[in-house]
Amino acid sequence: MTELRNVAADLARFKRRVIVIGLVVLTAFSLLCTRLFFLQVVRHDDLAEQAESNRTAVVPVVPNRGLILDRNGIVLASNYSAYTLEITPSKVGSLEGTIDSLGEVVEVSQRDRRRFKRLREDSRSFDSIPIRTRLSDEEVARFAAQRYRFPGVEIKARLFRNYPNGELASHVLGYIGRINQREKTAMEDWSEEDQANYKGTDYIGKLGIEQSYEKTLHGHTGVEQMETSAGGRAVRRLSSHPATPGNTVKLSLDIKLQKLVEDMFGERRGALVAIDPNSGEVLAFVSKPTFDPNLFVEGIDNESWQALNESLDKPLLNRALRGTYPPGSTYKPFMAMAALQLGKRAPSVVINDPGFYTFGGHTFKSHEGGLGGMDMHRAIQFSSNTYFYSLAVDMGVDAIHDFMKPLGFGQITGIDVQGEVRGLLPSTTWKRDAYKRPEMKKWYPGETVSLGIGQGYNNFTMLQLAAAEATLANGGIKHQPHLVLGIKNTVSGETVPMPQPPGVDLGYAPKNVEIVRNALVAVNKGGTGTRVFAGAPYSSAGKTGTAQAVSMGQNVKYNAKALEEHQRDHSLFAAYAPAEAPRIAVAIIVENAGFGAAAAAPMVRRVFDYWLADQYPNEQDLVAVQAGKAGPPMGKPRVASEMAWPIVSGPAAATAP
Repeated sequence: MTELRNVAADLARFKRRVIVIGLVVLTAFSLLCTRLFFLQVVRHDDLAEQAESNRTAVVPVVPNRGLILDRNGIVLASNYSAYTLEITPSKVGSLEGTIDSLGEVVEVSQRDRRRFKRLREDSRSFDSIPIRTRLSDEEVARFAAQRYRFPGVEIKARLFRNYPNGELASHVLGYIGRINQREKTAMEDWSEEDQANYKGTDYIGKLGIEQSYEKTLHGHTGVEQMETSAGGRAVRRLSSHPATPGNTVKLSLDIKLQKLVEDMFGERRGALVAIDPNSGEVLAFVSKPTFDPNLFVEGIDNESWQALNESLDKPLLNRALRGTYPPGSTYKPFMAMAALQLGKRAPSVVINDPGFYTFGGHTFKSHEGGLGGMDMHRAIQFSSNTYFYSLAVDMGVDAIHDFMKPLGFGQITGIDVQGEVRGLLPSTTWKRDAYKRPEMKKWYPGETVSLGIGQGYNNFTMLQLAAAEATLANGGIKHQPHLVLGIKNTVSGETVPMPQPPGVDLGYAPKNVEIVRNALVAVNKGGTGTRVFAGAPYSSAGKTGTAQAVSMGQNVKYNAKALEEHQRDHSLFAAYAPAEAPRIAVAIIVENAGFGAAAAAPMVRRVFDYWLADQYPNEQDLVAVQAGKAGPPMGKPRVASEMAWPIVSGPAAATAP
């Protein structure tokens, strides 16, 4: 039996299906078109930027760090480029295994491992840390051939800081080192602009000029836009904005003078600061012993760090800036100036010096055998302790404090390097605040006695003493000490002098200044400095000083040979020259070296010879100064201006061409 189909019904069903399918297709195409419109029109800019970022990479270009020069243009800090082998710990499976395997390709010493470990402690796991620096071309080629074996390890070309003179002036220059975690945290508080400028930067100034002028020396980071492959490898440079090198910092320091002083110290400890009293320019800023700042550039290893940090000589301590000492008899001229200005004692008043001073039942030592009748001039010239003991009692501690404070004793001088300490200028208020026990808070009159000769609680830096000496030399006009003369812009080539505050007139009466200055001239003409300054082609004024390193009983006779070396007295000298129109003022301490005229004064004589007479001591004379056995210069001095840099000293000088 034949089945009859309902063609009309089938056709209707077919049409319905076509319509449904058509609607589905139309809906799908509508959705697709809507999506395409959304992606290609609405989100075009965002997706184009994302696609471009997948194709390209923006790489920061770290600028060359600025140079540091001395006042005559001699380079004190520069840069060099070198290849480093670096590991990113987060991209490495077995870190120790990777380092061991690397050692089969390039040399990795134990020192390199220790330095890497120390750097890793201060870094994040995704930071790139150098395991080797200064790779040779051969080592670069060997690693490149084996690179596939070491995921997370790569060679980078980096700029390194170089201090061509090694330990010379290291406390002034400071050093740079890798940015540690603490510094990274502190940088989060910087402005967005400053943070962006340090993208890609791994190193920052840590001490001295490098730290204090960090942003001047750093420069401005540039950028490069690179086209990359799917694997992230750079294919070609698309665009670039070059980095701007850091500016050049020119110091007031004379590096030849700095070297002369450091050589004269030899192996001894101490500090010297030389200042131009007419401007506050620091001409020499010495702290001995020193250290080699190059050790820190690549990340110092634990062994070298311990040697520096645990040394009894404390080579990392900037003694000129942070070392505090009793000024000894170098304080007496300032006590005399205070007496004159405050009307506490006329210069003609005579005080008998029998060799001691008795106050409150205690006897304070002076010169053995006594000096007899002393007016102010002779008391300074021959350094009478008795005269100044009695003067301190007459003045009182608070009057002394109030006069010495404007001179800068116990104050921050404002020098343009960080880390300066105040020292201690005592007063009744200071003692009341410094101690907790009621009986310790009270100031006793007997404590004032030793202040007159620069002992007791007095503790100042050589920078403060030099600045005060410069103020006295300048007739009471105080200039702020500074190390930077100017900044040279690397783009324009223009050098802009560093602005300095105007000098402050402390208001000393000219006749009072003349009285004290005449007495200081007499020290070097017929007093304790006579032998050292014999035959000098200029006039000078100064004051020797000897300061106790440890307290001794009043009835105990000082015997240097019976004491340990670090218990012996310090040798000090503060002076300026020429006496009639000073161009240089100096303060120096040679730790545990005894009488000021024996160790400190001969060094100052040669500083003045260099600055005022263009003389540089010969090798025989240098050896005598280092041994503390020098008086006036021995033999014929060299002509300082004719000595080529770098100056060779010591045994090598005899064979130098």
